[in-house]
Amino acid sequence: MAIPLPDQIQTLRLVLRAPRETDAAAIFNAYTQDADVARYMVWRPHKIVAETEGFIASCMQGWASGTARPYVLALHANEDMPIGMLDARILQHTVDLGYVLGRQHWGSGLMCEAVSALTEATLSLPDYFRVQATCDVENRASARTLENAGFKREGIIERHLILPNISADPRASLMYARCKPTTLQTSSMVGGV
Repeated sequence: MAIPLPDQIQTLRLVLRAPRETDAAAIFNAYTQDADVARYMVWRPHKIVAETEGFIASCMQGWASGTARPYVLALHANEDMPIGMLDARILQHTVDLGYVLGRQHWGSGLMCEAVSALTEATLSLPDYFRVQATCDVENRASARTLENAGFKREGIIERHLILPNISADPRASLMYARCKPTTLQTSSMVGGV
């Protein structure tokens, strides 16, 4: 089944595009080997570029199979140089996001820009009503990104994810979402009150 999300999304500063085999070395150099970037991720820092190559291969497979849309983020000035990723995992009427950005771009608002653009594209589709994302309860930067992109905090999911760079035990996550407005239909009561 083809995912109705666009193959490419343009923002003011970014291009969100499909991953390519040639992205692996640049992604490895940009962030997958960086322990600070990997801190709140579900993966450990990559030690060799072959680990990143395997990751990119799985991203390309997800894209081809229609189970996910792992977008590579690149600046307009150099679309061949990845600076991060924004993964859209398709779940019925919901898209679940995961994201990562190279440290040199932290604090620039680029991830908020990417999340906002993908969320708008998703919620413009008739069959998708919710875009959601989680982040570790201590990951204030990620929480701010979601809040700045218009996401509302819905609560805490206890014992949610194992973040191997922090703990072997599952940690609590904050759940955020942006949803299409609910269209309530008023029905008249027969027989009255």
